[in-house]
Amino acid sequence: MRPVEPGEFTVADLELAPDEGPRYELVDGVLLVTYMSSTIHQRALGALMLHLASACPEHLKVLPGPLEFRPNDRLALVPDLLVLPNKEHVMRWVDELALVVEVVVSTTRTVDQVLKPELYARAGVPAYWIFDPVEEELTVLELADGSYQVRAVVSGNDVFEAELPFSVRIVPADLIE
Repeated sequence: MRPVEPGEFTVADLELAPDEGPRYELVDGVLLVTYMSSTIHQRALGALMLHLASACPEHLKVLPGPLEFRPNDRLALVPDLLVLPNKEHVMRWVDELALVVEVVVSTTRTVDQVLKPELYARAGVPAYWIFDPVEEELTVLELADGSYQVRAVVSGNDVFEAELPFSVRIVPADLIE
């Protein structure tokens, strides 16, 4: 990456970042760096991906990060899991999403629960889910009038019947077995 002043990074700089190693994200020109996640994070992410993929209709597809969401040249986010239109083959980044899912861990909690919902709402992503594998809790946010509204908070063996972006039944406790 080139030497830059804080707040001056663009998505062009991310093109020069290595594909392996830390996760690089960009918020208003500021580079965010996060590192490998825990075993519980990976298990929950895998279970969520399999569960969503099994219910996903043909016009959508479910993919894991490190695929980037780039709605403009000063914002690049790497969701843990994303649902997007099943269009052409995507190599490294997309600019349209139907659902973002983040699996929180202690090092990403504030970013996932405070910063990212605001950014995805501004970018017009219809739904944002936050799954906490330690608490076995799923928080479902849906876009209404430009901001996210809490649609549901379910935990343990409670059931969430999703409608957006497609019908799927989620039981948080089933995602961490």
